[in-house]
Amino acid sequence: MTVRVIAFVVGAASLGTEIAAARLLAPYFGASTIIWANTIATVLVALSIGYAIGGRVADRRPQLGSLCAIVLLAAVLLAIVPFVADPFLRLSVNALGALSIGGFVGSLVGVLVLVAVPVMLLGAVAPYASRLSVERIDDTGRTIGNLYAISTVGSLLGTFLAALALIPTIGTHRTFIVFALSLALVACLGLGSWRFLVVPAAVAASLAIPPAAIGAGLAGGRVIYSTETAYQYARVEQFPDGTRWLQLNEGEAIHSLYKPGSYLTGGYWDDFLILPFAAASIEPPRRVAILGDAAGTVARAYGHFYPATRVDAVEIDGALTSIGKRLFDLHGARLHLYTADARPWLRATSARYDSIFLDAYRQPYIPFYLVTREFFASVRAHLNAGGTFIVNVGHLPNSNALEKVVTATLRSEFGYVMRDRLSADNSLLVASRRPLSATALNSNRIKIPAPLYGLQAAVGSRFGAALHGGSVYTDDRAPVEWLTDLSILRYAGGAH
Repeated sequence: MTVRVIAFVVGAASLGTEIAAARLLAPYFGASTIIWANTIATVLVALSIGYAIGGRVADRRPQLGSLCAIVLLAAVLLAIVPFVADPFLRLSVNALGALSIGGFVGSLVGVLVLVAVPVMLLGAVAPYASRLSVERIDDTGRTIGNLYAISTVGSLLGTFLAALALIPTIGTHRTFIVFALSLALVACLGLGSWRFLVVPAAVAASLAIPPAAIGAGLAGGRVIYSTETAYQYARVEQFPDGTRWLQLNEGEAIHSLYKPGSYLTGGYWDDFLILPFAAASIEPPRRVAILGDAAGTVARAYGHFYPATRVDAVEIDGALTSIGKRLFDLHGARLHLYTADARPWLRATSARYDSIFLDAYRQPYIPFYLVTREFFASVRAHLNAGGTFIVNVGHLPNSNALEKVVTATLRSEFGYVMRDRLSADNSLLVASRRPLSATALNSNRIKIPAPLYGLQAAVGSRFGAALHGGSVYTDDRAPVEWLTDLSILRYAGGAH
């Protein structure tokens, strides 16, 4: 019975660890198919090595105590993972992800160093348990089949427990510890000595240690709020003048900005107030949709400068919307907030818009299904005649590969595309079925409030022709992860 309990718990911990490992990597390298492929491949390799080693050791020392010692060691190593993850993965981002050979190798090395050894030890359990359970040669098939069935049921439980219960409620950090604790307890069951209980006691005590904040604070700023949401790690940093930044995951980018007493930020968010006029409209848009609203910087500005405009703000992570309302003064008489993924939400609505904004690209890897011709066709179908679609495209400095792809794909559906190049690593692309021009933006006929005149002149001076080149991406083929990695490789090699 003890061996079966061990097989069940080890099965749960193996798959639960795989889910938690992918989640652990996401803040640093994203959650793309490449990251998942690295995680799954590494876990499979580690398990395979464990199977081979476990079988040999089991033949030499077919004892329950030896099996439990392996499980106990795996528990200790698994409990250590969340405490070394942040400094190690931050180092990986700096040394590999941003400066060297991309998220692919960075995430692979991250998983290898952090979870491969404990997973390998867990892999050793299956052949070991089989060796201990077989009493008669005639019962070998049935005995091993039952063990594998028990282990697989445990794996199913571990998968759903990690994804649906533990990570959302107690976070990734403590999910690792819970699985480590379960392994330590079941190992002590078979070791038969009270002195080994010090291990699960120590693991349980580590639950009280708070998880490390992801990313380092900036000079002059202090973190006033942080949380691990269902999708990512989020924190709000405040500076002495009251300015607040919303940072996600590793904290390399600002996703929303709030300045007390002002609705302009001096950042790219402001340009959304002017760019809809590029298609020769002189009236402010009557209705806009913001796909990727974060904490609502653009939505808040629209509520102030264009109070008659209805704003449908869509954000997949409802926790960010809550942060916006609480800490970023997110409000508006005609503001409607939706918690949903951008593409399914757009498909489900029958509303039509004068302008749709897409600000949902998260570096380093962006959702492929938001960069495809089919998605852009859906956007076009929801625009009124002369409507504009504005996409925020961030990329490595002077690396235009991603912008060229997005431009080419937009052009295939809209016909007209121009760019507002804000910096070497950021452009806003404007697409429409009508011709676009800087002349339209600079016209003194467009109806904007006086505080936006300076912004109008700045945007108009930058607005120009979009890039050419790049492939048209589709739902079937959109290798955006590889595009990003190749850009990182070129940047690291000095081709920038």
